[in-house]
Amino acid sequence: MLLTLFGISVLVFVLLRVVPGNIADILFSAAGMINPEDKLDIERQLGLDQPIYVQYVQWIAGLLHGDLGYSYVSEKPALQEILPRIPITARLAALALLFSASIGIPLGVISAVHQGSRLDYALRIVSLSGLSLPSFWLGLLILMASVSLFGSMPIYNPNPKTWTEAFAIYAVPAMAVGFRSAALTMRITRSSMLEILRQDYIRTARAKGASETSVNYRHALKNAILPVITVIGIEAAFLIGGLIVTETVFNIPGIARFLVEALRWRDYPIVQNLVMLIAVVLVVANFTVEMLYAAIDPRIRYGD
Repeated sequence: MLLTLFGISVLVFVLLRVVPGNIADILFSAAGMINPEDKLDIERQLGLDQPIYVQYVQWIAGLLHGDLGYSYVSEKPALQEILPRIPITARLAALALLFSASIGIPLGVISAVHQGSRLDYALRIVSLSGLSLPSFWLGLLILMASVSLFGSMPIYNPNPKTWTEAFAIYAVPAMAVGFRSAALTMRITRSSMLEILRQDYIRTARAKGASETSVNYRHALKNAILPVITVIGIEAAFLIGGLIVTETVFNIPGIARFLVEALRWRDYPIVQNLVMLIAVVLVVANFTVEMLYAAIDPRIRYGD
């Protein structure tokens, strides 16, 4: 995990600085400056005149001490800019993941149990649509449908009065971004269930008189759930990518939208720390999924 995070930190730090144009160029142009010495003065103030390895060491040393630096744009501590936005994105991602799992897994089981039926074909079309539709287009469709049917839709409010108001604020964007994850979860669940339903012990359970509900959920789903957990764990981390578009479309001030704004301004401290935060979430999610394997499947044990 540490090696992975180290490689990501180096990659992000270097790529940000090889991209044409930096914050000094943007500030220099925005201020209407002409004298090149003014630009050098800006770079000196921001520490961009130092060698790249010195800048990297200073950034990592700051991270280890809890100092994320200062935003080049707002001149506020990066931690102060990032922290208030984390709960917003976390709520949206958690609701989207809940929607994905609660819809994808049951529909995947139903599709596998009724393989070859009209219901199976309909569910497969829905899952294919979910994987094909861009999230930004789906979000716009949901916006227009909400306004057309109800005359309006809940606008983001940082201080909702009730939990129902908070749920209404996050539910629509969570459905927009969670639809793709639900479609992927459904397809993986269906494929894994079909493989398990062909096993000998499933036929033995039916021969012993076990009900179809017991066979499908107690025997088959329990053994088919491992690949599904893997997908859910990965999707939990990659939801941040989908939230970049969703938060922009629905005007939600989370970290994903803030990352886009920081990239536009080449705000290095904000971009670096946000990307590292996403990387940590991804790595921890993968690690958690692997640890869950041993808890769910008694055949798996981690040892020397």
